[in-house]
Amino acid sequence: MKISVITISFNSAATIESTIASVLAQDHPDIEYIVKDGGSKDGTLEILKKYESRIKWISQADKGIYDAMNQGLEMATGEVIGLLNSDDFYATNDVLSTVNRIFETQNAESLYADLQYVDYQDTTKVIRNWQAKEYDKSNFLKGWMPPHPTFFLKRSHYDKYGFFNPEFRSAGDYELMLRMLFKNNIPASYLPKTIIKMRAGGVSNVSLKNRIWANKEDRRAWKINGIKPKWYTLWWKPLSKVFQWVK
Repeated sequence: MKISVITISFNSAATIESTIASVLAQDHPDIEYIVKDGGSKDGTLEILKKYESRIKWISQADKGIYDAMNQGLEMATGEVIGLLNSDDFYATNDVLSTVNRIFETQNAESLYADLQYVDYQDTTKVIRNWQAKEYDKSNFLKGWMPPHPTFFLKRSHYDKYGFFNPEFRSAGDYELMLRMLFKNNIPASYLPKTIIKMRAGGVSNVSLKNRIWANKEDRRAWKINGIKPKWYTLWWKPLSKVFQWVK
């Protein structure tokens, strides 16, 4: 099946070429790679032009991360869609072929896997291990979520249940997975393998202020979907990440 991979970028010249290279090195034969750029001024566009015979890309203004992702989704034609940040990269060359095999052999509707945070400069240095574990819907109530960059979903579910909510600043991925998996009961398959290396420094984790803001957005994600967390759910969510550092 065709897999669409979407990358959003803005002034990402320092890292995006390694992201692109990791996608183009994949051994799956049917990949649609889309880069939605927000109007970069740092040399990102020159890098994209180098690969324009092998990728689909557009550079235009957007209203933020999730609006940009939605623009990418509008361009996607694959049966399965994944997202890859412009400073992240696939851990091995068989990631997408493995994802494809699980979707086909297990009749999967969605899939997630493990992720490693690596040093921004030295990507061989692992800082955190995010081992997601087998899917259990009730784990959302314990503050669990899949590693969002590893999440693949059939296009039909985006069409049925909607794209990202662009009103979120940092928790739009959490809201989308909560809506898809918890509220609408889409089955999820777990691939117990590190498939993405993520450079440290995500939007919701770079400061205490951002973490507090992210917690407020997490609460809003439950509220707008008309579902109730436990009293401890949203406190345990950031605390559970401590174990990723220990591992």
